[in-house]
Amino acid sequence: MNKKAFIFDLDGVIVDTAKFHFIAWQRLAASLGINFTHEENEQLKGVSRVNSLKKILEWGNKTITAEVFQEKMDQKNEEYLDLIKTLDTSDIMPGVHNFLLELKDKNQPIALGSASKNARPILEKLGIKNLFDVIVDGTNVTKAKPDPEVFLSACSQLGYHAHDSIVFEDSVAGVQAANTAGMISIGLGEKDILHEADEVFNHFTDMPEDYINTLLNKNK
Repeated sequence: MNKKAFIFDLDGVIVDTAKFHFIAWQRLAASLGINFTHEENEQLKGVSRVNSLKKILEWGNKTITAEVFQEKMDQKNEEYLDLIKTLDTSDIMPGVHNFLLELKDKNQPIALGSASKNARPILEKLGIKNLFDVIVDGTNVTKAKPDPEVFLSACSQLGYHAHDSIVFEDSVAGVQAANTAGMISIGLGEKDILHEADEVFNHFTDMPEDYINTLLNKNK
């Protein structure tokens, strides 16, 4: 059987934490007198916490000191961590768990490639951390998507070349990162937004039967 490196983003692919990010960012923005919308939150998908806060300040035409900037970064993370305490196995995105189990059954290597610095505790709460051979997250990469560093690091740690890697992403920045790396990009979400991906599905449950074997024979 062919083998590929299967690399998954976290937020919006494995688990729906977008709602928690939105609430945390909205509260932070409000504390700075900035109105923060769902549309703006969409633009922060796949973007690091530092760059997300910079964007919010830019949208609100606000300037803060480096000290306050760090305080707000910490505030957002504390809010987010408090919100995700309620996470459990029911929060896994539709079809993901079965897809991961099927990959394991086929002895395919699996990695997480996420900008989140909270990836490990989230995977533990979901009860699926043991399904990942490699976890690359915001604690061990320095460049945010659309830079492909997180995905290149993941495939390297799995022992695979980029052209033998498949990335599952829900953000434009993530799809662009996968494409830049020369990896197959599978988008999860709306086709009109993720049109740069090689293929797009709303959910894993929308993928055709035996799709993993199709991917194993697919080249960029």
